[in-house]
Amino acid sequence: MEELLKREYYGNTVQNYLITLGIIIGGLLLLRLFRKSILKRIKVWTSKTETKLDDYLISGIEKFGLPIFNFIIIYFALQYLTFSVRVDKLIHNAMVVVFAFYAVRMLSSFVQLSLEAFIKSKEDGEEKIKQLGGIMLIVNGLLWCIGLLFIFNNLGFDVTAIIAGLGIGGIAIALAAQNILGDLFNYFVIFFDRPFEVGDYITVDDKKGTVEYIGLKTTRLKSITGEQLVFSNSDLTNSRIHNFKRMERRRIVFAFGVIYQTTSQQLEKIPTILKGIIETKEGVAFDRAHFQKFSASSLDYEIVYFVETSEYNHYMDLQQKINIEIFNAFAAEGIQFAYPTQTLFLSKE
Repeated sequence: MEELLKREYYGNTVQNYLITLGIIIGGLLLLRLFRKSILKRIKVWTSKTETKLDDYLISGIEKFGLPIFNFIIIYFALQYLTFSVRVDKLIHNAMVVVFAFYAVRMLSSFVQLSLEAFIKSKEDGEEKIKQLGGIMLIVNGLLWCIGLLFIFNNLGFDVTAIIAGLGIGGIAIALAAQNILGDLFNYFVIFFDRPFEVGDYITVDDKKGTVEYIGLKTTRLKSITGEQLVFSNSDLTNSRIHNFKRMERRRIVFAFGVIYQTTSQQLEKIPTILKGIIETKEGVAFDRAHFQKFSASSLDYEIVYFVETSEYNHYMDLQQKINIEIFNAFAAEGIQFAYPTQTLFLSKE
């Protein structure tokens, strides 16, 4: 038996092969035991804590950390064997690539889950999740760049020269793409400052529409008439934006005129009629109704009330009902609406 263990194959004894195999099998079994018992208990404990960060960390370890340990066990087990310099280097390089790959994946998953938890804790967080893709694209790009530098450094490349080259190239790209970078930074302004979100109805200068998509460079709106409006992010952050979704109540001001032949008793009665009509409507707060001024061909009234919702269609339905009731009430009282007229008085000498 001892003679069998001392036999050499490809520069290693049978005993070395058995030790390597035993380390691999034993290590993988211990890792499986850790997953089934210890890690399971840790997950139950973290689920009872108030913060979600520990849950995301444990989830990342389970999904990406444990596969790394599988390769680490195999790597250290192979150290009991003697290989050629070329094979040793190949094993080392493969381990570096695998470790960097899973480490970047684990960090990316942890950052994404943490950002999602942070966004969901805010108002209208579910809608904000749709905009997370652009942020994660940049975060993943940075993580993979760091991972590649780690790989190149362990493969023997001069990372300092690579970083210096990237720095010079980055300056040249930044100068050539100032507008693109400006839109990119303004995307972060929109994401974190939240002047508007997907689904909001906004006005930008003389353009109006519902926000459909917020991208790294452009934001797209769907106008009332159906066409798509595309704005650069820089244009939006430099413009005055009216966000109608943030409006909790709508202030309504409207006016009309009656003819000059209206009696003083009717003029005094009109504000009372208007107040009575508006106050009967649900979700409406009457503010005022006044005889405002003498116009060229009419006696003008101004009415102000509030609608306790920002929905435009609801407001228009209310205004329509109010207009019809005013028309009927004035007809019953013999009050006539004014329209542009001109009266000529002729004197006979």
